[in-house]
Amino acid sequence: MKEILQQSKVIPVIVIDDLKDAIPLASALVNGGLTTLEITLRTQAALEAIFQIKQALPNAIVGSGTVTDIKTLQASIDAGVDFIVSPGSSPKLLSAASQNDIPFLPGATTPTEVMNLLENGYQAMKFFPAEASGGIKMLKSIAGPLPQATFCPTGGINPANAGEYLKLANVVCVGGTWMLDKKLIAAQNWSEITNLSKQACLI
Repeated sequence: MKEILQQSKVIPVIVIDDLKDAIPLASALVNGGLTTLEITLRTQAALEAIFQIKQALPNAIVGSGTVTDIKTLQASIDAGVDFIVSPGSSPKLLSAASQNDIPFLPGATTPTEVMNLLENGYQAMKFFPAEASGGIKMLKSIAGPLPQATFCPTGGINPANAGEYLKLANVVCVGGTWMLDKKLIAAQNWSEITNLSKQACLI
């Protein structure tokens, strides 16, 4: 999983409301240099969007997010994702994920959760919701006793604080939505989303 996270410093966390936006939106992000995409399973269009993006953009690394149970885990696998992201973890989900070869990024925000994931063989984790869970200070604190754990913080990450997160030794990349302005998507202003993506790559 860490190898995938190292491909891009910033991973867009994408909600697809309208399927017609899936390919042009993903293309705009990839054209801007953000080639690792997380499509959250928060809408009815998400799984079909993943399938279409995978077909249209074979060089993109496409994952599913908001995977919270075995059903959404299997649906993600069936859609052909390259990786799977969960906001947390449960014994059943970890067990099911371990039976598949697809890279899995489980969520953790406390030392206990981090230790549990380490015991289950996971060194790369999602730190969510980052800002609400103590942000940079919390990650610095976790790094002391648990330096082997690495994170992709998501939740409250923006251009103003992303750089500070990325300076941390235990942060591989960050997840964000600031390049996914809903007004730009509604207006189909894909060129501006590409510009925002280019700026994100410079953080």
